[in-house]
Amino acid sequence: MESPLPTEALAWQGWPRREWQQPETKGEGSGVSCSGRSLMVVGTSSHVGKTLLVTALCRILKKAGKRVTPFKAQNMSLNAYVTPDGKEIAYAQALQAWAAGIPPAVEMNPILLKPQGNLTSQIVLNGVAVGTYRAGEYYERWFAPAWQAVKEALARLQKQYDWILCEGAGSPAEVNLKQRDLANMRVALHLGSPTWLVADIDRGGALAHVVGTLQLLEPEERALIRGIVINKFRGSRELLQPGLDWLENYTGIPVVGVLPWLDWVLPQEDSMGIEASPQLWEDRVGRKALREGCLEIAVVRLPQVANFSDFDPLLAEPTVHLRWVYPGQRLGSPDVVILPGSKTTLNDLFALQKTGLAEQLRQYPGHIVGICGGLQMLGTTIADPEGWEGIAGTYPGLGFLPLTTVLQPTKVTQQVQTQSRWPALAPIQGYEIHQGSTQADPSGCLPVFDQENLGWRDPTGRIWGSYLHGLFDNHLWRRRWLNWLRRQKGWDPLPELEGHYAQQREQLLERLADLWQPHLDLRLLME
Repeated sequence: MESPLPTEALAWQGWPRREWQQPETKGEGSGVSCSGRSLMVVGTSSHVGKTLLVTALCRILKKAGKRVTPFKAQNMSLNAYVTPDGKEIAYAQALQAWAAGIPPAVEMNPILLKPQGNLTSQIVLNGVAVGTYRAGEYYERWFAPAWQAVKEALARLQKQYDWILCEGAGSPAEVNLKQRDLANMRVALHLGSPTWLVADIDRGGALAHVVGTLQLLEPEERALIRGIVINKFRGSRELLQPGLDWLENYTGIPVVGVLPWLDWVLPQEDSMGIEASPQLWEDRVGRKALREGCLEIAVVRLPQVANFSDFDPLLAEPTVHLRWVYPGQRLGSPDVVILPGSKTTLNDLFALQKTGLAEQLRQYPGHIVGICGGLQMLGTTIADPEGWEGIAGTYPGLGFLPLTTVLQPTKVTQQVQTQSRWPALAPIQGYEIHQGSTQADPSGCLPVFDQENLGWRDPTGRIWGSYLHGLFDNHLWRRRWLNWLRRQKGWDPLPELEGHYAQQREQLLERLADLWQPHLDLRLLME
């Protein structure tokens, strides 16, 4: 019978399941054996579960007493976090660091790309924004410095940790991008790292995706693939097993995990996760919508929405129904509308105005909240004198608060500790990520925090905004704000919670590790 693969692809069929040895490598950045142990996790495509698998493995190894760190060379995401030293990294790597029981650090994600429309992205290198470029310009100007940053970050992590768990990006088999791919097999070759390949079976065609990905890898890259993981499985294992047996026999690579579908979510890596799992989101929150005494909060899904993980603590509240509203959709009659952060405040403001959602907001009688870019939109004007977001000029905001914002090249990235003045006193932790300075007219609005430039409200408290990401993570403040809303509806207050959402996040991370560990064959990895 004629082989279904070309002759040159047959070399990797029937591999013996031998102990891993570092292959001979070639090409830029390869062939450097590093001390310590590492595992690379790549996927057949985006959103197959690489981030979640690395997160689970970080917690599993931590529980086994290992000093472990996450790493992703290059991440494209608008969901960001600020490290204690004021560096900006992807929120996904911060979550993985918490899973590993260590503080987030810039070495875990030395390159962050933040898309902002018109085929451009802001480049954050070693935690600092260095400019906005098109893809071609970025790779021409920054490829060599970026790869150097990757190698230096890995070298620093090696000195601190026994294990480095590396996450790839997208697919390692994009042949048109291989020469400039910083996030996948270039890292695995540099480390000489065993690699797991993850496929999403819920999409269909998972076995073909695995075989096709392996065929498109270079021989020295294929030699590093030591395990296959099937993710998002929710069928009968007995029905799947013949396919797994075929896959192992055909590729010579063991299937090291068949991970069950999760009916709950951790923070998504980027905003595609909102669209990728709308049913999961609705399943999680929809059950609460029919309960009495449940507040409905609508979050506007801006085109360039940023840091939507801000709302995970609200999503976890048992008496809050959270839903997304897209520009162009009817707002309805929620109790609260939130304008979230935005990578391009002006463009997203224009989208609200163009689609009629801005007019809906002006007619809406309920509570309106703006976070970061959403705060800037609530003001009277936004000036962009240098044209950082497009055409230079001064533009009208939504006009809810007497605030004037000027967009500036200098980016503010810092963690903050302060005290709230409203709706009650409470300690606050959060972080700032914004380009712009906002001034308030004290005759028309009041500060929300002791640090007055972090947020303002109107005299009634119906409309307010803050520059702080992570604000809702503060249990005590969040419950006091929710109780302030509940009192206006004549509802009983919720018990006040001390502490921080990090405690609930810890429970989710433990649950993830406990759920997935029985479905992973970790023997070869641990040996």
